[in-house]
Amino acid sequence: MSDINCIKKLRNEKGLSISEIQRIMKVNWRTAKKYADEDQLPQPKEYKKKGMMYEDKWGEIVSDWLFEDSKLKKKSRRNKKQIFEELKKMGFKGSYRTVCYFISEWITTHQEEEEKDKGYERLEHPPGEAQVDFGLMEAVQDGELVDIHALVMSFPHSNAGFAIPLPSENQECFLHGLNLLFKQAGGVPRKIRIDNLTPAVKKIRSKTEEAKLTDEFIQFQNYYGFDVQVCNARSGHEKGNVENKVGYVRYNFFTTAPVMDSYEQLTEKLLQRLEEDRNRNHYSKNVRIEDLWQEEKDYLLALPEKFYPVFKQELIKVNKYNEVKVDQMLVHVPKGGNHNKLLMILTWDQLKIVSPNGEILLDDYRPYMKKRKALPWLSIIKTWIQKPRVVEYSRYNKYLPRRIKEFLLVDNLIIRRKRLESLASLLVSYDMKRLNEEFYELIAQEKLAGQNNPYEVDWKKYDLLAPTEEVSQ
Repeated sequence: MSDINCIKKLRNEKGLSISEIQRIMKVNWRTAKKYADEDQLPQPKEYKKKGMMYEDKWGEIVSDWLFEDSKLKKKSRRNKKQIFEELKKMGFKGSYRTVCYFISEWITTHQEEEEKDKGYERLEHPPGEAQVDFGLMEAVQDGELVDIHALVMSFPHSNAGFAIPLPSENQECFLHGLNLLFKQAGGVPRKIRIDNLTPAVKKIRSKTEEAKLTDEFIQFQNYYGFDVQVCNARSGHEKGNVENKVGYVRYNFFTTAPVMDSYEQLTEKLLQRLEEDRNRNHYSKNVRIEDLWQEEKDYLLALPEKFYPVFKQELIKVNKYNEVKVDQMLVHVPKGGNHNKLLMILTWDQLKIVSPNGEILLDDYRPYMKKRKALPWLSIIKTWIQKPRVVEYSRYNKYLPRRIKEFLLVDNLIIRRKRLESLASLLVSYDMKRLNEEFYELIAQEKLAGQNNPYEVDWKKYDLLAPTEEVSQ
């Protein structure tokens, strides 16, 4: 991928001809032409194994041993030969050199950096350069809490910001989020500064070499033409603008969890709020952020005609229960056990599993799209019982189902307290969603008729309205 990246730069930034690139890179003319002028989009390919130290249990075992030994004095630690001999006793069939390579790589990625100067250096921010980071927030969907991983992109020169709510921080969500951020910005930043995000960085920067990016992210980078700068480990101040922007989004737009119908709806809502937010002045330049942003937009790279297609595919095999693990959860695949291998295609929100014959066995949302956390309604209602007047002003009021909200919001505070008490008694046995669905039946089961009836309705008179035959049945 580095050679492809170099060819792209020679063609687009240096303006060299195909023949000149062929001579410099010492490649075939057709190869130079292909990578210089054509877009390299991800193509379906078969899953390739990475070796027994990574695919089997051996790598995890050695990592645990090395981590344990790192807490001991050097003379008390096992050397490579001792580790290899212990692995052989456990049935390891690999070579000594394989173990040595794995240990060397582990040590390189786990070296502690020397103590640094804790003082910060003020950074300059040219127009057209952006910073990107994730921030964890919460929203409410269908009356339940949802974890929102907001991908935030800020432009330090103008302090303009954009945010995309996503269900996870994996590579599919990250690249999909960048696609949407570029679309919202109307262009591509010339340079993007990131921290050591797992979807983008496969090896962090060490004392001797720069950080190494994942092949998928390099391919994405080549397609849009931006440069990447990876921050040092544990150096959040190097991208302080986006760190502050994540906090700004959280404390201004997610202080109380917003109600969302879908990720697309929440994306549009955030875009509108952030556009309105640009009408304030820049914190140091005393100029409207919107005016600075309109000037900075001229420095962005043009968007390509098509957005980069984001997907991931791999060959899988189901267990004896026709299940496969996706997003740390077991997913049932109908008729999956009838085939030796299946093709799984993942996008940021969808999951598709296809048989070798091309039959779609499963087409559904990814498991994390259905992940929810219940609001602590019983605790909330008990607090309201002590202060019934606060119900209509509470931050949780907007999350109540409509019929229950109407049931509670009566002017008489004594009646309101009684209704809260009855609701609290129901919540001991039922969750709020079921309570809303079976509300009238559950109220009747609690025998709240007569003077204690919260609806002040005589149900016996109401039953007389029904035909006699139906009542007798």
